[in-house]
Amino acid sequence: MPHLALYTFGVLKSPLADPAPLMREFYDRGEAVYRKIGQHPGYLARAEAADGERGMLFEADWGAWGEFAVPTWYGKGRTVETTALAATLSLWTDVRPAFDAVYAGLHREALNRRYDWFERTGHPSYVFWWVSDGVIPTWQDGVSRLEHLHDHGSAPHAFTFHHSFAPDGTPTRIEGIGPKNDQVR
Repeated sequence: MPHLALYTFGVLKSPLADPAPLMREFYDRGEAVYRKIGQHPGYLARAEAADGERGMLFEADWGAWGEFAVPTWYGKGRTVETTALAATLSLWTDVRPAFDAVYAGLHREALNRRYDWFERTGHPSYVFWWVSDGVIPTWQDGVSRLEHLHDHGSAPHAFTFHHSFAPDGTPTRIEGIGPKNDQVR
């Protein structure tokens, strides 16, 4: 059975290594959010570095998730001292469980604060796509899908909660998710 891959990406206002209280709060909250989401029904796995420290994304060993990559529009630092981004790569059983995890609890609280931490870039902040059972998506896959979504909009290749697709490529509509009218884009 196919699994749903989710890649998220945001450009932070300050580097992760910034000792200011706002960045420490973001980082500390993120750890709690990851723990909670990891217990959510429908969650399968996420990319975790085998080694590294805060901000050490580009140099870290991500194992089967591949070499860390970022979209072309990211123009900030790539060192531990200058990296100003937050990215996740995860696997889910379906769109509904991912939606429920993202828009509830600690993650919902963090979303409500996103503009305290993240720049508004005009680019999508997340993308979904289906992978075959046993396939581990890579960071480069996520970047490619996010850039495709930005350039072409939702399609079976790269989509959002609001305009999602089933594994066979047909548009789907899940109760409480999607456009408010009858058209599916």
